[in-house]
Amino acid sequence: MTAASTRRLWSLIAVIVVVDQLTKHWALNRLSGGRTIDIIGSLRFNLAFNKGMAFSQATGAGPVLGALAFVIVIAVVLWIRRSATGLAAFAAGMIVGGAIGNLVDRLFRNDAWLRGAVVDFIDLQWFPVFNIADSCITVGAVLMVFASLRAGKTVEPSPRGGLSD
Repeated sequence: MTAASTRRLWSLIAVIVVVDQLTKHWALNRLSGGRTIDIIGSLRFNLAFNKGMAFSQATGAGPVLGALAFVIVIAVVLWIRRSATGLAAFAAGMIVGGAIGNLVDRLFRNDAWLRGAVVDFIDLQWFPVFNIADSCITVGAVLMVFASLRAGKTVEPSPRGGLSD
């Protein structure tokens, strides 16, 4: 990975963390006290706190989840530095940025280390409430699968003498 690519990747991660934290700060200030803001259709902003993992599963496992997120962030960053390029690096950057955004909540949104609740506020009413970090992790994971499938394709000569995929 070139120095310019590395800078772009770290910029992506930083932007995701900053936007995630700013939107969570906004949600805490505007949506506390049970206030909701209807946007369009079933989309609304509604403040929720998640002490578990995705979709509020494993509530109370915050310290384990926080430690696991930290290990995953380190592993993905090492993988990016060693071998990720193009779409896979971008996808990994989205995953790392989202994981750090939620890890910040677990670290600093409570009295005890890693016992903080993740701030969620995007409510579709037919899906669990989520946040920007969750969205980045999900989109990054989908892009990672797509990049992996593309990397597995073989390139064969076309009948016209060029390459096709």
